[in-house]
Amino acid sequence: MIRLKSAALCAAAVATALGAMAFAPAPAAPAPESKVVVTQVSRDGYNRRVRIHNQTGWTMLRFYASDSRKSDWEEDILGDSVLNNGRSVTINIDDGSGACVYDFRAEFTNGQVLTRMNINVCQIADYYYTR
Repeated sequence: MIRLKSAALCAAAVATALGAMAFAPAPAAPAPESKVVVTQVSRDGYNRRVRIHNQTGWTMLRFYASDSRKSDWEEDILGDSVLNNGRSVTINIDDGSGACVYDFRAEFTNGQVLTRMNINVCQIADYYYTR
């Protein structure tokens, strides 16, 4: 699980906490998904952990989650890693602001960019990218 403390720490957290485990190319035989668990609770008690599923057929190169009240995108959460098709990763999108509503942006190897607005991360546990 990735805990988003600030945009500046996000890419480093992914690279350090998940490394190649969650983003390695899928082996020929199905393997259990990797998890890094951080047991910190938000100050307001809301769970902002969301498992991002990539079921597009393409590799996700970049993923952004920004507070919907802001007009710009934060740093790429995946950093130097990617999210292969058929894989998922859990991200704690708690940036300490108390926000629950975020905009998501995902960029894929086929050039497609999918932007989803006003996702309430306090109410969902899974978010699926499909074709």
